[in-house]
Amino acid sequence: MNYSFKPGASTFDAHAINETIQRALASAGLDTSSGPMHQVTETIRRALASTGGTGMPMPPVPTGPVIDVVARVVDTEDHEPARRPPSDPVDGSGTFETCEFSNRFGSRAYKLYVPAGAPDAARPLVVMLHGCTQSADDFAAGTRMNRLADEHGFLVVYPEQAAHANASKCWSWFKPQDQARDAGEPSLIAGIVREVVARHGTDPRRTFVAGLSAGAAMAVVLGETYPELFAGVGAHSGLPYGSARDIPSAMAAMKGGRSGLPGLRGLPGAGIDGAKTAAQPVPIIVFHGDRDHTVQQVNGTEIVKQAKDAYQAQAGGDVLIASTQSGQTPRGRRYSRTLFARPGGEPQIESWTLHGAGHAWSGGDARGTYTDGTGPDASAEMIRFFLALPRAGSA
Repeated sequence: MNYSFKPGASTFDAHAINETIQRALASAGLDTSSGPMHQVTETIRRALASTGGTGMPMPPVPTGPVIDVVARVVDTEDHEPARRPPSDPVDGSGTFETCEFSNRFGSRAYKLYVPAGAPDAARPLVVMLHGCTQSADDFAAGTRMNRLADEHGFLVVYPEQAAHANASKCWSWFKPQDQARDAGEPSLIAGIVREVVARHGTDPRRTFVAGLSAGAAMAVVLGETYPELFAGVGAHSGLPYGSARDIPSAMAAMKGGRSGLPGLRGLPGAGIDGAKTAAQPVPIIVFHGDRDHTVQQVNGTEIVKQAKDAYQAQAGGDVLIASTQSGQTPRGRRYSRTLFARPGGEPQIESWTLHGAGHAWSGGDARGTYTDGTGPDASAEMIRFFLALPRAGSA
């Protein structure tokens, strides 16, 4: 994409710009005191402060739509992945190596954790998608998923969003081109999965995907666009499929609104109002705090509703039976856990409401960002749910 630049240097008032940004975020109802938006605004504030304030030259700014800049395309469908030396395995005794995958939609780095010891059989694979401003190492530390991989014998892959794709490293769950099969970021993540399955011989029918926030929203997208690839989905503090079409509608969705993707009436997955909705009955486990002011809890409720509607449509309208249990962790977090199952069948949808919890991975380690150590342990519960599911494609 070519940009035309305005000649000459102008001056700007850093304090005024910072105040303008804060007012805009506040008018959108976004909480900048904590969570990912706090990190984003702090980055902006530090960048402005580093210029020295009022009257400093402002560098030329591209006149084009920078937020939609397309990454350089690398068209290498079949290749040997680039690998670098293993790094700290983060709580595990296995290997933790960095690789890179490319296809015609771009390239993404990923980290792969392989537990120590020879496998007795083809092992499961869990895909972990970080939230905004996070990295693979950060997410591995915060979720302690590598420790669980050692315990249960599965591999973990952590795709990383590139800064050139999103300045805050958010997965692009809100762009139409990144909510479709064989396109954009879903194709890149699916390609990473296929590469790991082929290289390490993991069980292709026991691949699962989970994420936090923007990563959870992308995990939901993957369950809808690649249902044959993923046997189960885990969404922590995420959003339902088809919630947004651009940045403004994404911000509205995070606050509880849902405009959906327009112009899709009559297409597979399109609802009665033309907005795109989930149609694939992939098993899913959902965690959401009822004090989450970054991504409102109604989004978790909508994820569950989409999953129920998809199951009932597949089953010809049969109603899923819901049962709810309440509990409290040793550290005082109250929660409600609701299971949804067909009569006489195993639960295919599980929903956890974390009372008093905000926008953070439940039961996570403080070494990672956006974690809440009071529990319950979302990582352990997701793995329990995943490993109890029948293999993808089985009767």
